[in-house]
Amino acid sequence: MRLLPTAALALLLAAAGCARPAGPATPPPAGEPAAAPATTAATGPRPFTLVATGDVLPHTEVIQRAHQDAGGTGYDFAPMLAGVKPLIAAADLAICHMETVYGRDGGPYTGYPAFKSPPEVARALKDAGYDSCSTASNHTLDDGTDGIRRTLDAMDAVGLRHTGSARTEQERATPALLTAGGATIAQLAYSYDTNGIPLPAGRPWAVNLIDRDRILTDARAARAAGADLVLVSLHWGTEWQDSPNAQQLDLARELTAARTGDRPDVDLIIGTHAHIPQAYEKVNGTWVVYGLGDQIAGEMFNPTGAQDARGNWSSIARFTFTPPTDPGGRWTVGRAEFVPQLMDLTTFRVLDLPAAVRSRPDRADWAQALEHIRSVVLSRSGAEAGLTMSE
Repeated sequence: MRLLPTAALALLLAAAGCARPAGPATPPPAGEPAAAPATTAATGPRPFTLVATGDVLPHTEVIQRAHQDAGGTGYDFAPMLAGVKPLIAAADLAICHMETVYGRDGGPYTGYPAFKSPPEVARALKDAGYDSCSTASNHTLDDGTDGIRRTLDAMDAVGLRHTGSARTEQERATPALLTAGGATIAQLAYSYDTNGIPLPAGRPWAVNLIDRDRILTDARAARAAGADLVLVSLHWGTEWQDSPNAQQLDLARELTAARTGDRPDVDLIIGTHAHIPQAYEKVNGTWVVYGLGDQIAGEMFNPTGAQDARGNWSSIARFTFTPPTDPGGRWTVGRAEFVPQLMDLTTFRVLDLPAAVRSRPDRADWAQALEHIRSVVLSRSGAEAGLTMSE
């Protein structure tokens, strides 16, 4: 995967009506990386794999372990993701969900209820192979606009794209544009709420909130600007509920039914927020992942106040897209897979669960987690549509 070169990005934004007028070349704004040089593309479009993973939610004990893993100086989150790095890095395009915002260099850092995470998280995500992260969540305003700025600055510094929160109105109007297999992919992201924290005065664009008409307007603008696929990341659903709620079901149907001409406006929906795995389903011919679960989190407690291991279980979604048979046609999912994963709280490591169960047949708790994730992910019509478990 490569980021869209600056010149191509400018053309796409101009087509959508959100680029600045042409003028002399200028260096990137402070805190934003220079564009990577263009690479030579293979001849013609080709299949590519996209993976997406769940909420990165560093609780206090997660932050403390990252400090230990760094030898007591700074924070190192890379070891937590080492077990799934081969899966992430092998994909042509990898998407994560950064639920929290970052604090100042050196701290202080906080966990629940108002999160401020070490900016070193961004470096670990990039090291694991992620290309872009959704940043719209109910915790996006935990530290106001300063938290948004620090988070996006840290992602820019390591070359990690982002969408869902913004430092400027122009940035809000610009989706994350990525390329894989010769296709241009636009990622959009939205959250159901910000925990009741009002949008900043004069900055209603700071966080994207779920609104069907707004999502479709953004999707159509991205498509008109040249995006071959539109991926929508949604922070939605009811916490600790295995089944998608009414909002998820209704919005999924409405978004996947929307079309411009003979093409759907949305090509894939990836959901987060519920803390536990939820089903995958093909709706109106488009794959919807209702909820991936938490990829990184500390000890989780359900609404009854009980510690609940499900809060550390999740799935990796993996879709293989194939090129259209005719120019201008739709890219389609030729293969749909999921990989169960688990964060082991004894080691604070994220595990490729099928591989872990195979290597440790004595771990009945891991086997139980694997079976639960499998059954929930396949609890709707995913299997009938071709969804399979992999590793």
